[in-house]
Amino acid sequence: MTYRKKLIEVALPLETISDASAAEKNIHTGLPANLHTWWARKPLSASRAVIFASLIDDPSSDPSLSEEQVEAERERLFSIIRRLTYPASMNDQQVLDAANEEILRATDNAPPPLFDPFAGGGSIPLEAVRLGLEAYATDLNPVSVIISKSMIEIAPRFFNCSPVNPHDSDKLLQGVEWAGAEGLIADIEHYGNWVFEKARDQIGSLYPAGPDGKLAIE
Repeated sequence: MTYRKKLIEVALPLETISDASAAEKNIHTGLPANLHTWWARKPLSASRAVIFASLIDDPSSDPSLSEEQVEAERERLFSIIRRLTYPASMNDQQVLDAANEEILRATDNAPPPLFDPFAGGGSIPLEAVRLGLEAYATDLNPVSVIISKSMIEIAPRFFNCSPVNPHDSDKLLQGVEWAGAEGLIADIEHYGNWVFEKARDQIGSLYPAGPDGKLAIE
């Protein structure tokens, strides 16, 4: 079997990927980086591009294509990477589905699983899952393991599920539909506030009030 070079071995739209990674730093909501700090977090945009380009054959691997056809096909793949890395397309399911179709085509509908033994903040396995791949990840740091497990294993388990807390679960009777992670988010907010109120009742008096008269624990 003749080895087929992957796109990442030949060419990448590096300027686009770099610009998208820089723009990602200015997004202050909806990203794992907005929830927790990791010392060497890999940009999600770059992670998506690298995973995609590592699985897609470079057009030069097809001997039936002319040089002009190779360039045209490579540019088509670049356009997919540009859409993948564009910050506004980060949660665009149509873009992710298009990338997944290309991956399936390049791997004969049998994409390999992704293994990341030093996952850190979990950017690579997270983006692998979003691209439709099976991902396995771990790390020597237990904090990293908890972060990755929460994002990649626990959250998808409750995808499209309604909340279980008594405040929000009654909304089902009112016809409210819970899509994506909305139900999980509602439960986290409800029970997080419950824990906060309990903590404030028990230890709030131990925290001095600030200049505005509010307790530091509020």
